[in-house]
Amino acid sequence: MAQAQAQGHVHGDHHHSVKRYTGIMDWLTTVDHKKIGILYLIAGGFFFGIGGIEAILIRLQLIKPMNDFVSAQVFNELITMHGTTMIFLGVMPVIFALMNAVIPLQIGARDVAFPFLNSLGFWTFLFGGVLLNLSWVMGGAPDAGWTAYTPLSSSTYSDSHGVDFYTIGLQIAGLGTLIGGINFLVTIITMRAPGMSYMRMPMFTWASFITSAMILFAFPAITVGLVLLSFDRILDANFFDVAAGGSPVLWQHIFWIFGHPEVYILILPAFGIISDVIPTFSRKRLFGYSSMVFATILIAFLGFMVWAHHMFTTGLGPVANALFSIATMLIAVPTGIKIFNWLFTMWGGQISFPTANLFAVGFIPTFVMGGVTGVMLASAPADYQYHDTYFVVAHFHYVIVGGLVFGLLSGLHYWWPKMFGRMLSEPIGKWTFWTFAIGFHLTFFVQHFLGLLGMQRRIVSYLPNQNFDTLNLISTIGALLMGVGILLFLYNIIITSKKPKNAKADPWEDGRTLEWSIPSPPPEYNFKQTPLVRGIDALWKEKMSGNKGMTPAEPVGSIHMPSPSILPFIMSLGLFIAGLGFMFSREGFNNSFMSFIFNNYLVLIVGLLITFGAMITRSLIDDPGYHIEPEDQEEEEKA
Repeated sequence: MAQAQAQGHVHGDHHHSVKRYTGIMDWLTTVDHKKIGILYLIAGGFFFGIGGIEAILIRLQLIKPMNDFVSAQVFNELITMHGTTMIFLGVMPVIFALMNAVIPLQIGARDVAFPFLNSLGFWTFLFGGVLLNLSWVMGGAPDAGWTAYTPLSSSTYSDSHGVDFYTIGLQIAGLGTLIGGINFLVTIITMRAPGMSYMRMPMFTWASFITSAMILFAFPAITVGLVLLSFDRILDANFFDVAAGGSPVLWQHIFWIFGHPEVYILILPAFGIISDVIPTFSRKRLFGYSSMVFATILIAFLGFMVWAHHMFTTGLGPVANALFSIATMLIAVPTGIKIFNWLFTMWGGQISFPTANLFAVGFIPTFVMGGVTGVMLASAPADYQYHDTYFVVAHFHYVIVGGLVFGLLSGLHYWWPKMFGRMLSEPIGKWTFWTFAIGFHLTFFVQHFLGLLGMQRRIVSYLPNQNFDTLNLISTIGALLMGVGILLFLYNIIITSKKPKNAKADPWEDGRTLEWSIPSPPPEYNFKQTPLVRGIDALWKEKMSGNKGMTPAEPVGSIHMPSPSILPFIMSLGLFIAGLGFMFSREGFNNSFMSFIFNNYLVLIVGLLITFGAMITRSLIDDPGYHIEPEDQEEEEKA
């Protein structure tokens, strides 16, 4: 990974030179979107592993009636941290990893619009995630459920610092996501190659574009909610305290105005991945491209209209319940369009089944099952019965794991050679698919029936002889099998990382989009010459015209690149320190020095000074970047 010092080396006789780092400093300072994608992948994989371990501990506690594997308090912490970690810190960065690795290549760009911000987005996400998980070793994890409903998350009912870690950690991590979303919006709007109109963009780029717009509108809502909850807990405000005139239902509205679009922020990139993978391995154009684009836009729009279907049991009244029920059912229409588009793409195609396509095809029936139970939950009277049972857990996991995680595993197998220059092992990949898919259905299919039999969510134990015993045992065995599937994927990564980087530019031989027209892995500057796009599926169109590669839109010339910078790391570290300082500002320490620095807000002030100092440095010191000259490009291609 530390080969960067050799990439695009700039000779001293050129007027723009650049400070080159090696090893760990290379990764701490990089602003290269491809390396930041790898950093997101490593961090997301780490947090995904933590979330997976939490899930297996939950299932081991429920493997039999009246089990005492973990205490009730630890169980509450596990279910809170499992949901929070998976949603915010596990799958979100893997989505950003693929967006970073693929989108500039798909639109024919040399980088993202704001490389410095791209780095800042990653480091704020990472420090926020680390801060949240430090709660395990600093006095107890959050224990109010991943939705942190008030008053459960108030200091009255959750008197440790757990929920403070939740509110501050997610604010810092959410800032990184928001920065990333804005960056990709600007990149896709302003940096497309000549001829790459909106209706010629690959579906993964379209899905990421719409996802980024949703991030822009959804994340400020949860940020406001987290700030208000922090103020309630740390500064004794009264936004959600009934006794002081606040409203707990206000938190639910704020959370779900973010929370429901968040589900689509997660699933739309998976739709985009499937829409790129299936045409490649069917050797056919995506059926109904235009309808696919407009269906994606409609899903995003309706996604903001349905948040209160999570609140059918709060007593909003029949009019609100009916309106949100109808809006929720409407989402099934554009989603159904997508399902048929994928099926018709495969119809009559020359289908092959490498691991990437196995996950893509496995995604379709699995996601449909999740969608059907979603329509059931959209009926307010039915939801009254299903609410807070394992039926909802099954529905949610069919959408997020059966949809999103299947999609991400498909995308990782598909773009792995492009990111790393090495093909993953197909036999191990197929074992990964079958163990994960069978384990998934074993885990969550039976949970529908557990819910219908009346088993509630978030309960630490259950009495025997309620028909729960066997189904819970099956569910736990399935969870362990899913864990084996993920371990096989990791094993695949480890053994292939020792092989030479010999993947072809188009290792699947049927690549349709621009990323398959350049070497694997791409050079630092991506495209030696910006390509000219002549139609949808730009590379496929050139292949059909008998051309070996893309027609360039410019002559070979000097390529401008941004300089690496340590400032994003320092700014994020400052926010991390400030967050800890704010969290413990009212803490009664036994140590007088600790009391002095925390209770007088000194730690908070130092953290903010570090962040603002780095911002001022960035503002005052102009960094023009550097150029890679044509002769250096030749050297890099030979290397």
